[in-house]
Amino acid sequence: MTSTLGGSLLLSPVNHEAALAPASVASLPPTGSGTSVLRIKHPIEVEAIPAPTEIYEQYVAPPAPTPAPTAARAVLPAGYVTIGVPVYRQTRALNCETGALQMGLAAYGHYYSQDALFAYENPDLRRAVVGANGTVSQWGDPYTNFVGRVNGSETALTGYGVYYPVILSIARSHGLPNAYGGEGFSPGTIYAELAARHPVEVWVEARWSRPRLGTWTAWDGRRVRYSLAEHAVTLSGVSATSVRVNDPQFGSQYWVSKSTFETVWRDFGNMAVIFR
Repeated sequence: MTSTLGGSLLLSPVNHEAALAPASVASLPPTGSGTSVLRIKHPIEVEAIPAPTEIYEQYVAPPAPTPAPTAARAVLPAGYVTIGVPVYRQTRALNCETGALQMGLAAYGHYYSQDALFAYENPDLRRAVVGANGTVSQWGDPYTNFVGRVNGSETALTGYGVYYPVILSIARSHGLPNAYGGEGFSPGTIYAELAARHPVEVWVEARWSRPRLGTWTAWDGRRVRYSLAEHAVTLSGVSATSVRVNDPQFGSQYWVSKSTFETVWRDFGNMAVIFR
C-alpha cells in the first residue's frame, strides 16, 4: 500500500475475498458489559454544554485493565480472531465517528484525545433547511466537514456527523499512512481485514436499527444519503458467524451477527475505513 498522503482518499482495496478458516459453531462469549444498545438520543439540554477551552494534542492512554484469573477468562472457540483494540466511550453527543477513530489509532499505539482529533473535522455550523414534510432538504457535506454542532441533536437537526474521507485523512496524518477507506466494500473484504488483525471503522445505525433513510443536497451540490440514527463503530474481531463491535456510544464491546451487520451497514453504502 502506498503511504502517499496526496493521493485519492479512496484506495482500491486489495482483493481479500478468500474464505476465512471455518470456526466451530458455539455460543458467543461474554465480551463487555451487558448494557443493551439503545438508539442515540440527544436531549436539547446537551446543547448548553460549553466547548472545551483547551485542546490537548496527545494524552496518556488509560492503564490496561487487570487481567482476570485464568479460570474466569472467557475461552474463545476455535476460529475466532480478536484484535486488541481499547474500548473508549464518545465524549461528545455526536462524535461517535471520532471515538471510533480514537480506538483505531490506539490499537497501533497512537493515543489522542477525541477533542484533539475532532479539531481537524472543521464543523460546518450552518443550520439544516427543512422541507415541508419535515425531512432535510439541504445541509452541510459530511464528506468534507463535520455537519452541525458536535453537542447538537440529530432529531432537532442541530448536529449530524461526518463521513469516511475526513476520518481517513485524520487517520493517515496521525500515524496510519497506509489506512484506506471508501464506500462499496464487500463484506468479504472487511472480514478478511479483520482476520488479518486490522481494525475497521464502519458507518451503521444506532442499535442496529433501520429508521427511514433520506437524502439532502449539500451546500456544494452533493447528494448526501442520511439517517437520523447515523452512527459509527469500530470492528475488533470476526468469527464464522459474527463480528465484534467496539461501540463508542456506551464504551461497550459486544458481538453482532454478520447478517445484522451487513444489512445495517448497507444503509450507508458499505462505508468503511480500514486501519493499517
